[in-house]
Amino acid sequence: MTQGVEEYLAQGCGRCSLGGTPDCKMHTWINELELLRHLVLQCGLSEECKWGMPCYTFNGKNVLMVSAFKSHCSISFFKGVFLHDAKNILDKPGENSQAVRLMKFTDSKQIKTWEADIKAYIFEAIEVEKEGLNLEFKKNPEPIPKELVHKFEEDPTLKTAFEALTPGRQRGYILYFSAPKQVKTRATRIENCIPKILNGEGLHDKYKAGKR
Repeated sequence: MTQGVEEYLAQGCGRCSLGGTPDCKMHTWINELELLRHLVLQCGLSEECKWGMPCYTFNGKNVLMVSAFKSHCSISFFKGVFLHDAKNILDKPGENSQAVRLMKFTDSKQIKTWEADIKAYIFEAIEVEKEGLNLEFKKNPEPIPKELVHKFEEDPTLKTAFEALTPGRQRGYILYFSAPKQVKTRATRIENCIPKILNGEGLHDKYKAGKR
């Protein structure tokens, strides 16, 4: 997995087999990603590379990530649900997403046009972190296995991708991961399914590398 932001902008996140190849989605949005990076840094956040992607923090707390997807690039606010979204430009990663909100971009001109608004949202997200706001998450009908909860804590990108799945696909994974009695088997099942989850696919969908 990519260890630095400069490496990410050259090679991608390294989370799939397309990393370091021309087919990596990062290359589609390189100009936009660099513009977003510049704007975020102007707002005083610290830059790190987490889960293979640029992550920006305030006093050690995650505020947002800059990411590349197939049809857009984005700023992903970890606690976006608390933002007022006066311009109505934030999207949920999926219908079941509770905290994360995305600001999506499809070209450099859009980013330049929205520059003042982007900074305003970032500054508001910093204030949310200063105030220590946290969301009390709703529980799923089926309890999420603790191994998956721990994986979400290690990798918020995986959590965002899982929340973007349909309720049926989420339930399918939860039942599949919970079935084994041994911790090692449950953990192995989760690891094996990560590429499919990141690709937006259900347990029984045929995996298509690089869909994301």
